[in-house]
Amino acid sequence: MARAGARAGNPYLPEIASVVEIVQETPNIKSFRVRFDDEAVQAGFSFKPGQVGQLGVLGIGEATFAINSSPSEKGYLQFSVMQAGEVTVGLHCLSQGDKVGIRAPMGRGFPVEDWKGKNLLYIMGGIGSAALRATILHTLEHRSDYGDITILYGARTPVDLTFQYDIADWEARSDIRTVITVDAPFPGWDGRVGFVPTVLEELSPSPANTIAVTCGPPIMIKFVLQVLQRLHFDDEQVFTTLEKRMKCGIGICGRCNLGPKYVCVDGPVFSLAELRELPDEL
Repeated sequence: MARAGARAGNPYLPEIASVVEIVQETPNIKSFRVRFDDEAVQAGFSFKPGQVGQLGVLGIGEATFAINSSPSEKGYLQFSVMQAGEVTVGLHCLSQGDKVGIRAPMGRGFPVEDWKGKNLLYIMGGIGSAALRATILHTLEHRSDYGDITILYGARTPVDLTFQYDIADWEARSDIRTVITVDAPFPGWDGRVGFVPTVLEELSPSPANTIAVTCGPPIMIKFVLQVLQRLHFDDEQVFTTLEKRMKCGIGICGRCNLGPKYVCVDGPVFSLAELRELPDEL
């Protein structure tokens, strides 16, 4: 696995990349497709689904985001950013051709090799889709390696649904099940209405030979985990990803520690069984 960063032996020095395309996903979320200026770095870069990177605005700072392009995509990396704080506001002000700094990949990705032969249940809410997109794309690209695949994705309104180009592709496929929901009735929306945990319980997926992967707002994850428990999913069958509070990204500063674990090194991906051993994060 080749990484970007650690220039001149300094792990805090990012590689410089250029913004090649910006996609307006929702009113407050943009996806940035970036390419390293050094072609050797671009050609040698690789990552595992679920890994993250530090994306920085020169002169402002950097923040942690999931790499959500497919690992097989060699033309660019994609990061999706919700406008919230100083760094994200700075990113939202960028234009095509502007420069960013990248340190990546970081952490531990999803164990997709271990999931071969199993059914996959993706449960996402809001911007949580960004953390799971690379994993979904990877498993769909290797469709024959996995059993049934179900994607459950919800947002507050239809306008807040990210990656609508992906949703269209997923809904057109006959070899996966895609369920899209919004929290409340919305003008012009004729799809499913209901909170993600409620819809999950209505779907009542079988835990037999199934891996459940979830990411979204903390309150959604909390109730999703309760539903999965009622459906008799074991803790070892449930995975989530934690990205908040990272700073250095290399296990030094201690900002992201959960008990003896560092999210940036030991995560961001954890099974529910692993989280049970740590201070309450969910």
